[in-house]
Amino acid sequence: MRIVVLALNGAFDIGLSAVLDAFSVANNLASRQDAATPAHKAPFDLTIVGVTRKVRSSGGLIVPVAPVTPDLKPDWVVVPALRAPTPELLVPALARPDVRRAVEQLRQWNQDGARIAASCIGTFILAETKLLDGRESTTSWFLSPLFRQRYPKILLDESRMLLPTDIGATAGAAMGHLDLALWLIRQASPELASVVSRYLLADIRSSQAPYIIPNHLAQADPLILRFERWAREHLRQGFSLDKAANALATSPRSLQRRCQAVLGRSPLAYFQDLRVERAQSLLHGSGLALDAIAAEVGYVDGATLRTLLRERLGRGVRELRADLR
Repeated sequence: MRIVVLALNGAFDIGLSAVLDAFSVANNLASRQDAATPAHKAPFDLTIVGVTRKVRSSGGLIVPVAPVTPDLKPDWVVVPALRAPTPELLVPALARPDVRRAVEQLRQWNQDGARIAASCIGTFILAETKLLDGRESTTSWFLSPLFRQRYPKILLDESRMLLPTDIGATAGAAMGHLDLALWLIRQASPELASVVSRYLLADIRSSQAPYIIPNHLAQADPLILRFERWAREHLRQGFSLDKAANALATSPRSLQRRCQAVLGRSPLAYFQDLRVERAQSLLHGSGLALDAIAAEVGYVDGATLRTLLRERLGRGVRELRADLR
């Protein structure tokens, strides 16, 4: 598999190195498994390229890059993240000349038959190509409001850790780079991917949901932030769209539309997110029985809460409590 890693100035060090190291480990382990295979026939032919002559990572490290040339014929192009973790930093970064050249080059590679994979803020660079329009994508959960606003034609699901499509794949925040690399290794060899994940003490995770901080998302919009504060104060009483809208001096329809535009979910779904977050906190630190925790978040019994936690987090109460042992 011929893989090109597109490194840009300000690349997020841990994301770039996670991708490079995962493929390096994969090639090394593959050669050990089959000593008769020459080193030049490693399963992954990796080339780091740049659209500028010199590239420095966000930590100031020099990244050795090759130029983009016509003889490069990648099967996959991987776009690691830039270190631009806020809208105030990211929006100007996407307008940089080198990023615009990278966007055009990604379009060209796609036309030539390559598939494109991106993780974390790299998904924004891929989204700029418009190749994701009409397709599903994930991204860094903490930038999902900006992603949803900037790319309304993309079907965003920030709860997913990794989403394959016909043009490639997108992965979630930060260490999603490792999930993406393992997924690509698995496309070539499931057995090799399993061995690599054991060596790296890592595996592909299906969801970002356990890591999402609802308050962070709410801060993207003043009305949503006020709704979040109201919701936290009324977890025990349960959800009422009319009461929430009345308290916020808006209409139920306006609140629904704003939640969908900013959060990609209904007011009730966001209220459920806050219930899950509060229940997790109590499971970890309160020592309360499940029924008591259920009452704290507005449920009459623990069975309903147990179902909600399993649906949202993919884990049961026993597993969640075991996290702190």
